[in-house]
Amino acid sequence: MLVLLPPSETKSDGGSGAPLDLADLAMPQLSAVRDKLITEVVQLAADPAASAEVLGLGKGADAEIARNASLRTSATRPALERYTGVLYDALDAKSFTKVQRAKAYARLGIGSALFGAVRAADPIPAYRLSGGTKLPGLPTLSALWRDVLPDALYAEAAGELVIDLRSGTYQQLGRVPDAITANVLTEHPDGSRTVVSHFNKHHKGLLARALVVTRADPTDIRGVARVATAAGLRAEIASPTELLIITG
Repeated sequence: MLVLLPPSETKSDGGSGAPLDLADLAMPQLSAVRDKLITEVVQLAADPAASAEVLGLGKGADAEIARNASLRTSATRPALERYTGVLYDALDAKSFTKVQRAKAYARLGIGSALFGAVRAADPIPAYRLSGGTKLPGLPTLSALWRDVLPDALYAEAAGELVIDLRSGTYQQLGRVPDAITANVLTEHPDGSRTVVSHFNKHHKGLLARALVVTRADPTDIRGVARVATAAGLRAEIASPTELLIITG
């Protein structure tokens, strides 16, 4: 089972790992595009004003640009610890036992504008680059990744079930055929349902946690729904590849 998570704009600082070495990352077939993007992001950081404009930065821009400037030299830490925010708070990796952490490393992947996708254990630095960013002198990120990322993810899944919890922007960088997706809906007293926005990431984080800590190894959407239900989530199967998480 491969569970693909979205990245986050917020990332933890520091780390105790050696500087970035692309050879240490999963899916080495992505190295050429990774290297190209890193070079461009580092060069862009040399012009703070241009960097802030391209990256859409406001308050705190100096710190974010400094991170990008030192992409090749700053300390790294596992991707599971690097990304922060609502989804990762719900995932609560800090509470994992050793066995659960090993499962997380084996089961979780994380989408990335800069790296395409990484495994949870991959050592990466802090950086700022969003999936919708257009870097000067390069094609769109979607154009850069779409020729290599789908095949890399397919190979990484190795025939196992893929649960794709990435947002639409990151799915567009590299789609996985037949992957299971999850949509979060709120059910109102009159029975109507609407798409959840604010708590979407939270519930996807809870689902990801359930898929990590379970002793089960789902092979289809019915198995994923059973895991979600056992974790206290209200899950419905909308189609062979779409799971609904109902709140309210």
